[in-house]
Amino acid sequence: MRIFRFYRDGFRNMTIGKTLWLIILIKLFVMFAILKVFFFPDYLGQFDNPPDRQEYVSGELIRRATNP
Repeated sequence: MRIFRFYRDGFRNMTIGKTLWLIILIKLFVMFAILKVFFFPDYLGQFDNPPDRQEYVSGELIRRATNP
């Protein structure tokens, strides 16, 4: 409980720290929410069942390992 109060009181007394935490949270949101949509397409979403997904992944791993 003392540790919780320590961090709570420390965060309350911050001045520039709150702004820095806000910037960090905004950057994390951009990285994980927005960039994921544009740069990491959902290749496995085109398959309906797990065996088809497994076949696709194993085929891609083999194809990429044999074609350097």
